[in-house]
Amino acid sequence: MHEHKDTWANGAAYEYYIGRWSRLVTRQFVAWINVPSGARWLDIGCGTGTLSQTILDVTSPRKVLGIDSSEGYIDYASKHIQNPHVSFRLGDAQALPVESASYDAAVSGLVLNFVAKPNQMLGEMIRAVRIGGTIAAYVWDYADYMQPIRYFWNAAVALDKTVVALDEGQRFPLYQPE
Repeated sequence: MHEHKDTWANGAAYEYYIGRWSRLVTRQFVAWINVPSGARWLDIGCGTGTLSQTILDVTSPRKVLGIDSSEGYIDYASKHIQNPHVSFRLGDAQALPVESASYDAAVSGLVLNFVAKPNQMLGEMIRAVRIGGTIAAYVWDYADYMQPIRYFWNAAVALDKTVVALDEGQRFPLYQPE
């Protein structure tokens, strides 16, 4: 069996599938972390720009930089979010192309589980943020409470045991109860 590699390239397809849910989560997330207006934000794994757009809508930031490893997502976000306070750039979450201590907040939505070295990504977030800044991330609970996907994978594995290696609840160890 070959190793599964996630591919993220089609912004419109992602928006149709997950974007509507992401918009609901991002509003709560940004309100919860409560970063003051006028801040410099770094959105790591920005994808189609949903979290960046919410930051623009809610916080009146000085600047937002969205970084993602998918050229397709960067293109989508750049075309759909037109604001002089935001820009998007290709980059690796585990080696951020930014200066140290240059942001007030580094955030990430639904990304941490998709990087090979989550601790390295968190270290890069810490490096990018000034002392006293904010670092925050959120992820889906694939292993337990993300019920629609849990039901899907339970049914898929019941029908074909060979797909168990594709189950996000198994693939993403950050979501195991222990």
